[in-house]
Amino acid sequence: MNTRLASLSVSFSRRLALALKRSASLMHQSSESIDHAHQRFRQNVIVMRHGDRIDNAEPLWVTTAVRPWDPPLTEAGKVRAFCTGRELRDKLGFRIHRVFVSPFLRCIQTASQVVSALCAVQDDPTNMNSEKVAINPSKLKVSIEYGLCEIIGKAAIRPALAPKDGDFGFNIPELEEMLPTGTVDHSVERVYQQLPKWEESVTDARFRYENVIRALADKFPTENLLLVTHGSFEVFTKNSESGIRYCPMNTLAPDV
Repeated sequence: MNTRLASLSVSFSRRLALALKRSASLMHQSSESIDHAHQRFRQNVIVMRHGDRIDNAEPLWVTTAVRPWDPPLTEAGKVRAFCTGRELRDKLGFRIHRVFVSPFLRCIQTASQVVSALCAVQDDPTNMNSEKVAINPSKLKVSIEYGLCEIIGKAAIRPALAPKDGDFGFNIPELEEMLPTGTVDHSVERVYQQLPKWEESVTDARFRYENVIRALADKFPTENLLLVTHGSFEVFTKNSESGIRYCPMNTLAPDV
């Protein structure tokens, strides 16, 4: 190799080494920035009970219901859910990125109203439900999660009303159609792939709720979550309040 080529080779090698060093430094800084961003983000997990169910408002409803174990909301329940969603949007102080919901109809209908309010575009304050509300579906995503279901046992469901064959018959595609168009995220794998078996104990339900909340929080550590579930969630929070309350919420610590 002549002197000129040797000089060019050394010069190129030095430039390459400097470039690699600079690239490594930038990658390290980028990694640190991401880590710091994660450290700065405080995840919020909100757990919300469904709205007013029809069988509590109309006790005779179960006598003619095809699915007496799966009551829908009353109209008042839909209004309450929508207004709760609006309140979350306007007063919460942080964005909800994802909603996870139990497959029971009352929870699906609650989530539909809440999500519509959260995603509303130019929301008219006179609207009391989602019927005339235009939404921006890119604001959040929704997924159905079996792990958020009601206690599958007599602690929450009267045995006389439960399906005799133990099949609660949830048609997930049909339930997803009830959620606001464009908001369903089909790519999310469920924590629980099926419902618990009949006669789930309160202890087992407590473990399930704790497990599913931890799993979802860990799966989406940089997103705030809203979980729409049942009053039986109180077995996890150990809330001893008596009486029926619809659409109450608990905000869990980020280390749930």
